[in-house]
Amino acid sequence: MPVESTSPALRGERMAFAAGRLRVPDRPLIPFVEGDGTGPDIWRAAVRVLDAAVEKAYGGRRRIVWTEVLAGEKAFARTGNWLPDETVETFRELHVGIKGPLTTPVGGGFRSLNVALRQALDLYACVRPVRYFPGVPSPVRHPEDVDIVIFRENTEDIYTGVEFEVGTEGNRRFRAWLKETLPEEYAKIRFPDTAGFSLKPVSLEGTERLVRAALRYALENRRRSVTLVHKGNIMKYTEGAFRNWGYALAEREFGERIYTWLEWERTKAERGEAAADAEQQTAVQAGKLLVKDVIADIAFQQMLTRASEFDVIATMNLNGDYLSDAVAAEVGGIGIAPGANINFETGHAVFEATHGTAPKYADKDMVNPGSVVLSGEMMLRHLGWDEAADQVIRGMEGAIAARSVTYDFHRLMDGATLLKCSEFGEAIIRHMD
Repeated sequence: MPVESTSPALRGERMAFAAGRLRVPDRPLIPFVEGDGTGPDIWRAAVRVLDAAVEKAYGGRRRIVWTEVLAGEKAFARTGNWLPDETVETFRELHVGIKGPLTTPVGGGFRSLNVALRQALDLYACVRPVRYFPGVPSPVRHPEDVDIVIFRENTEDIYTGVEFEVGTEGNRRFRAWLKETLPEEYAKIRFPDTAGFSLKPVSLEGTERLVRAALRYALENRRRSVTLVHKGNIMKYTEGAFRNWGYALAEREFGERIYTWLEWERTKAERGEAAADAEQQTAVQAGKLLVKDVIADIAFQQMLTRASEFDVIATMNLNGDYLSDAVAAEVGGIGIAPGANINFETGHAVFEATHGTAPKYADKDMVNPGSVVLSGEMMLRHLGWDEAADQVIRGMEGAIAARSVTYDFHRLMDGATLLKCSEFGEAIIRHMD
């Protein structure tokens, strides 16, 4: 399909994906959705920051050519469709894009526009890096210990939407089938006649591709560990299977590059705990990636008390949803939390704001644009433009250290200067130097 740049004087080139690698031209054509509610304010600030970072890093040799695509309220107003097919196809054809927050239509239709886009492009990995910027207000004593990348499985778990509402024909039929076919399981339901049901699929294939992506990322970026977070002590054949399949894939595909807690357990059984501890210590000192697992509720507790023990996390959809927002709260909230939805096997990626649309602040030029700015920083690294990404981080660190911040941080910081959304973007640009 034809794709036009929002800057007619510029001609962008399409990216390609071949042999497992993204081929990025010097003027890539990248689609964006500005988003609903506060989205336009945020996008205007963020795009200036990203363009400035690329200019400062490459002096005009490289440049992003932006092309707008429609989703959400603007799309519905213009086309009568919340997520036009043309938008999905543009993201598919151009491989990499970025979007602001989108509203969820009321009264049926999509459960979520974000989920619909992820499912349409099979963006199976939600990647959420969470790190601390010195000076950001935090509710924990040592927020500087937080430097974590969460890989959340994006296509399975209860988010598949296979549910049976009480009082519907589907609920009645499912309940009758369960009672007739699996009477022992049916007997475990305390109040079956008034119960809603939701299915939780967790597959071998879905687990393996998510864990594989997390392990590759950790090795390529010289991270210390990958933790499989699960509730397998209760949900043994879904979340417990995730843990078991994750370990099996790690040992089968990554071999001598990693050391797993399964190896530790085998050595302990054969030679005792001291020998297992020594073996793990030797492996870690030799630079091997430690692969371990933690029960989900314990992970939430330790994330508050011992955040430095976590590095890369691989987990399922619901756990990842809870965990990524909870950890973001330790370092300033989801207002500055970036995110990406990626299919590492096809090269498709959509980077996005992780917060909502906040419609009461729309068109007031006051909210923090950090989530989209830092999602753009993730996008630059995905393109291989690390020098430009470093400019974004330098600018963000400098603006916050100077206490020049938007209202969400200003109300929690002593002696801070209150900036508008657009002004904070300009502050980031100034501090790049």
